[in-house]
Amino acid sequence: MPSDQTLVFLLFGAVFALLVWGRIRYDLVAFGALVLASVLGVVPSGEVFSGFGHSAVAIIALVLIVSRGLSSSGAVELIAGRVLDGDRSVPAHIAVMSAVGAGLSAIINNVAALALLMPLDLEAAAKAKRAAGSTLMPLSFATILGGMITLIGTPPNIVISEYRQDALGEPFSMFDFAPVGLAVAVGGILFVALVGWRFLPRRTSLAEHEQELLKGRYVAELRVGDQSIPEGTMVQDLYPMADEHDLHILGLVRNGRRRPGLARRE
Repeated sequence: MPSDQTLVFLLFGAVFALLVWGRIRYDLVAFGALVLASVLGVVPSGEVFSGFGHSAVAIIALVLIVSRGLSSSGAVELIAGRVLDGDRSVPAHIAVMSAVGAGLSAIINNVAALALLMPLDLEAAAKAKRAAGSTLMPLSFATILGGMITLIGTPPNIVISEYRQDALGEPFSMFDFAPVGLAVAVGGILFVALVGWRFLPRRTSLAEHEQELLKGRYVAELRVGDQSIPEGTMVQDLYPMADEHDLHILGLVRNGRRRPGLARRE
């Protein structure tokens, strides 16, 4: 009968292999591993879901809610739109986007910051007619480095703060990580912007998945006021105007509910 330690290592190995394989969603892999660990007796049945109530998980969830609010409000696009410039050189673009990414990571979360800025970086690459691969990876590094500055910037900081509270009775404060984290972030951004990006593989054109990400940037909602269009106008009447401006009408939301189908006659 294998020991618990052996089962845990085998389970971790299987999870890692599935994550590398990439054919199964990551959340399903993680949840399946949790259930299997409970069935094998590695995790006591009474503690299977105890981690969901951990304060670190709650803090991360709240940070993601704030991130979603910033995204929906357009605040991030407003900030980044003022600093985006397709005419900048690659080092200058990396430096600017990395600074914005690191700053956002420090206050919302590194993963959320990357998700918000990635479409903007792809847009800048398309305008400059260069491959996005030379700037996306530096942006990813910058968000990771920026997350080290504050307590909520990255999950490991939250976890180690909780561990410190359990061990010493006092957690880390919001900016206890800043002296070291800020120095590492600034040094890392300078290296990536000046030297590191030159070692990245280069491609001559945007890949298909990069084009798909660019498309997602332009899915938007338009609020139509009472005086915006003549009374009696239907959605299908707007199709010629939409085609003229390269737009595609996906549907209609009225009184908080989406109308069935494309709502042509609404």
